[in-house]
Amino acid sequence: MATLFSPIPFSLRPCALAIALACLGTPFAAQAQETSTADNAGPILESIQVSSNLLGTSMAASTKNFAGARTVVQKEDIDNSGAASISDVMRRIPGVQISDNSGSAGSAVSLNIGVRGLAGRYSPRSTVLLDGIPMSVAPYGQPQLSFAPVSLANVETVDVVRGGGAVRFGPQNVGGIINFKTRRVPTTPGITGDASVRYNAYSEVGHNTQASVFAGTQLDNGLGLAILYSGIRGSDWRVASDEKVNDFALKFRYDLSPTAEIYGKLSYYDVTSRTPGGLTVAQYQADPFQNTRRGDFWSGERKAFDMGYLNALSGTQEFEVRAYYNKSSRQSTLVNATNTGMGHQPRNYETMAVEPRYTQRFITGKVSQDVTVGYRYLAERADESVYNVVIATGVQQAPTRFADNATDAQAVYIDNKIAIDAWRITPGVRYEHIKTERINHLPADETIELLNNKALPSLNVAYLLNNNVTLFSNYNSSFGAVQNTQLNSQSGKNPLQPELAKTAELGARWKSGALSAEATLFNIKFDNQIQSVGSGSNVTFYNVGATHHRGLESAVDYHFDKSGPLAGLNAYATYTYTKATLQDGVNAGNDVPFYSRNTDTIGAHYQLGAWGFDLSTSHQSRQFADDANTVAESAKGDVGVIPGFRTWNTQAKWKVPGQAGLELVAGINNLTDKRYFTRTSDANLGKMVGAPRMVYVQGRLAF
Repeated sequence: MATLFSPIPFSLRPCALAIALACLGTPFAAQAQETSTADNAGPILESIQVSSNLLGTSMAASTKNFAGARTVVQKEDIDNSGAASISDVMRRIPGVQISDNSGSAGSAVSLNIGVRGLAGRYSPRSTVLLDGIPMSVAPYGQPQLSFAPVSLANVETVDVVRGGGAVRFGPQNVGGIINFKTRRVPTTPGITGDASVRYNAYSEVGHNTQASVFAGTQLDNGLGLAILYSGIRGSDWRVASDEKVNDFALKFRYDLSPTAEIYGKLSYYDVTSRTPGGLTVAQYQADPFQNTRRGDFWSGERKAFDMGYLNALSGTQEFEVRAYYNKSSRQSTLVNATNTGMGHQPRNYETMAVEPRYTQRFITGKVSQDVTVGYRYLAERADESVYNVVIATGVQQAPTRFADNATDAQAVYIDNKIAIDAWRITPGVRYEHIKTERINHLPADETIELLNNKALPSLNVAYLLNNNVTLFSNYNSSFGAVQNTQLNSQSGKNPLQPELAKTAELGARWKSGALSAEATLFNIKFDNQIQSVGSGSNVTFYNVGATHHRGLESAVDYHFDKSGPLAGLNAYATYTYTKATLQDGVNAGNDVPFYSRNTDTIGAHYQLGAWGFDLSTSHQSRQFADDANTVAESAKGDVGVIPGFRTWNTQAKWKVPGQAGLELVAGINNLTDKRYFTRTSDANLGKMVGAPRMVYVQGRLAF
């Protein structure tokens, strides 16, 4: 594909250049410090940190005092869970549900994360990051993760901020910020790493193999390097659901001085996945694992590079600048409803961005203020087309749509973390300036332009009650930009505006050596949503939708006393209640589709010498498949209630004596082989069976 980028408009360059030069010219001081107040509770004034690790270098410390609902899942917990995919890990996080309601459900190609009742299909309502960089091919114009370039084996931590982080990250963060952080570059000499192979066998139809390799070192000259690879070969639990994944990254870090470094990553990802889609009721009853759409598949490729410079020279100043570029292509090939043609939708994207950020600490008496100012310039270029191939003849028809899209977005944000004794008060605001252009080439050239400016204020408050307890409350405003395909409906009579959401939280968090617990009440008013009216070529988008989301999220994790009778036992549980309802139209008051009001997870890990044992269960209550909350099932299988279900997982892990670094794992997911299903919400309408019992074995060698 030829480059899609035209030169950055001259009017935008001075702004980006001036801010970057101003920050680079600032004198930076030495090392971040931690200071304690004289209060008996001992609240800590955290080190300044604006690095790419979302909200702090010390993940545990920053989570403890964070003024919002936040969950961090470490690699050890991921390994103990027996998860086979990112989706398996996300199901265990309070307030998060996986919505497998697309034709690519169950495959590695997409990611379907719904937070607090927001739409989960392709994760359109959350800012999803990979090492702090937007994962979507076009964060403003195409935020949906129908193509999600991330694999579980390369992930070290999953950081989910459900509230309180809206100022710095965007554009679409009403569903929070989700950061997948890849494995870090080693800081010790000599090569360290590991390799693993896992074989998954389903009780129905398929099996696949997952392999991964990680190796890294720190050289004497200060250069750190790491190579990451993860791959999948095989199929899932549906007939002809073959998939192939390659995920490769080369990471580096170089210490310029004791307080400054540069870092970056070069990555490549490709995936091909056959997607069986939905079944009618009759087809499902005959065989829920069959595939009536054997020609359907998704494929994608992404090449990316990012680089950053971090300078922390004092306890009162810190600066970071990041730049990144990625080039992506994806295609879906789906048979039409009459089985007469194959629809092809190739799309190509390029995204580049630069983001300088500076933090200054001011101390006046007992009051400390950490003022952070940042600027982000992001440019997207994309082309998309649609054409059909007649199945009977193999003849490719002329494209029915071809469009070029361009978005130039600038964001300026400022927040001030004020520390007064045990209080942490952080007001902030982000201002977005978005210029979008779409040129439709068929049936005739037509240019559509849209300019939006939006100020998004927030206020986060935390009170450090004592060494263990943090009370928090916050108010954040978020928005979703007008997307590329929605621009077709833009006109003087229908001036599309960004979607708006306002989120409030009230919660408490306990963190001590043995116990971690958290409970959060949340309330989201999501107005001005862009919804489609009509179908096919007659579809039109309007700002007509509104939803109301409120509920309770809770989690507890307890490690029993190492000297007691239950030494080695760790027990945990989560529970979430979400009431998400429509606010407009004839269906006002109904539940939003594809979301359960009640979800929970209960589990335990027991370590006995070289052996580790895990048992866990997850549950979700019933869902509806349409705005009307239809209970009766249609013959097509596309509407009707979706019953709730509970599944159980178990795992055993053994560190082989005398074989340094060798670990063997065996487990069963969906232990009772519970049969459950969901329904699709795309062109592949119908019922889709959930994953049956899966038995897996894994070998891992650390070196």
